Amino acid sequence: MSEKELAGRVAVVTGAGRNIGRAIALQVAAGGAAVIVNARSNRAEAEAVVAEISKAGGQAIAALGNVADAAAVDAMAQAAVARFGRIDYLINNASLRNEKPLDQMSFADWRAVLGSTLDGAFLCVKACLPQLKMSGAASIINIGGMSGHTGAKNRAHVVTAKAGLVGFTRALAQDLAADNVTANLVVPGLIDTRKPGAPEPSHHATNPTLSGRLGRPDDVAAMVRFLCGPSARYITGQTIHANGGAYLG
Repeated sequence: MSEKELAGRVAVVTGAGRNIGRAIALQVAAGGAAVIVNARSNRAEAEAVVAEISKAGGQAIAALGNVADAAAVDAMAQAAVARFGRIDYLINNASLRNEKPLDQMSFADWRAVLGSTLDGAFLCVKACLPQLKMSGAASIINIGGMSGHTGAKNRAHVVTAKAGLVGFTRALAQDLAADNVTANLVVPGLIDTRKPGAPEPSHHATNPTLSGRLGRPDDVAAMVRFLCGPSARYITGQTIHANGGAYLG
């Protein structure tokens, strides 16, 4: 990758206040793109990422809103265009990754996860699509989950939502190819994003990595940055795993 291969472009990154989303925002900004840093409700986290980007010489704005809320998503897209005049990259990272046994899972629990992951991705694509089609070299990158391919105990809602992103990505690739919009799915696996003192997700124990370590958010963000760039224009409709060999898909 060249130092500023994304210069002049604009990226919307959802769930970008922490962990993988934060790393993605910082990576695409390092590539030269202006960034809309979305967070559900934590303005301090979003503004902190904006400050990091600005300190490094980049451009960014914060946009709060639940991606499952169509009005909030539309407002985010409008803010991006009002500030930067365009949208070239959409990275759908926002998601809920709760654990709960199936017999204790309510329909509200189920809908909350599918709403954030699947409905949110759909709403963000719909809101950004007019601008993406005008880009000439746009990319949609959905962030999946390894459990969507391996299964995981106590995560029926998460597994279902993440598996759904596989089909959604393939459909987007088919529908948008004529508009020069690529669509790919990046699937992190065993990434160390725990809060201090929080337990490790239970499915980590059943899928050890070949690399002998947990992944870092930057291990995922680097792939997202590549898929946004000019060297990845021949890649679309693909599911790309970043998991240290924990799952060989």
